[in-house]
Amino acid sequence: MKNNNNFNNYPIPEKLNIVIFFAAIAITWYFLWLASHGVWWSILLASVGFAFFHNTLFSLLHEAVHGVFSTNPKINALFGHLSAATFPTGFTMQRIAHLGHHKRNRTDVEIFDYYLPHESKLRRNFILYFGNLFGLYWFTIPFINLLILIAPNFSTSDWFIEKIGKPLGFEPFLKEIAEIPKLRLWSESFLAFAYQVFIWYILDLNWQGWLIAHWAFALHWSSLQYVDHAWSPRDIINGAWNLKVHPLSRLIALNYHCHLAHHRFPQVPWIYLPKLVDKEEKNPRFWKIYFSLWKRGVQPAPPMVSESQ
Repeated sequence: MKNNNNFNNYPIPEKLNIVIFFAAIAITWYFLWLASHGVWWSILLASVGFAFFHNTLFSLLHEAVHGVFSTNPKINALFGHLSAATFPTGFTMQRIAHLGHHKRNRTDVEIFDYYLPHESKLRRNFILYFGNLFGLYWFTIPFINLLILIAPNFSTSDWFIEKIGKPLGFEPFLKEIAEIPKLRLWSESFLAFAYQVFIWYILDLNWQGWLIAHWAFALHWSSLQYVDHAWSPRDIINGAWNLKVHPLSRLIALNYHCHLAHHRFPQVPWIYLPKLVDKEEKNPRFWKIYFSLWKRGVQPAPPMVSESQ
């Protein structure tokens, strides 16, 4: 593992991040419009393009969550809220979810490629295949935000966390969300859906085009969230991969595939992560891990290697 004690060597590319944000917004709007107004083949191409460049916006949200979008906390928060709205979700919710992921990575409460002795293999396979590989994992996030918008007390209730969140593996995340002031949760969810209504109106979208484009993104995003962890060591920090992908794909994702480097150095901005990839370690190809999940399904969980941070 490479050492990285001096974070001053990795200045935040704030201006570049802002340029990328507005470029990605323009590109995703074009692809959304085309998905609602094109012929069948252009709709499919637009959906694929949307899947990749919408992930660029998520990667910028990821930077803001770690406080490395901008050196200015107010600018960092502003673009965090804007990026979250495009997802759509709330910035505070995403920050709690993702920082919680860094605390719980590969522990018993956050493994989707394995099942524990007391768990149903059938249920865990259902979560893996339909949640991660068929893209339904993404759909749960707008759904939770919609619940917060229309029923904030219900969506943060003990009943919802226990009966809905726990079977889906969201219990720790929902418990932390329930501690956030409800007005903040509600206002951020309102912003997210207001953004969706706004682009629906100005781009004259239809539900078919919107759904096809977002399902393509859901397939891409939901898979990537666990391909970069699947079969990695059950270690909180080292339980991730630096995946080999096409350079263009990695660039569009803002080096998100350098995920082990990110887990080791979460305060290093995206632009420097390739420098922190240890070429002598195992760096599997994305598609190899992806297809192995389809082939193998969930497996019995090995013990944790480490729970230290």
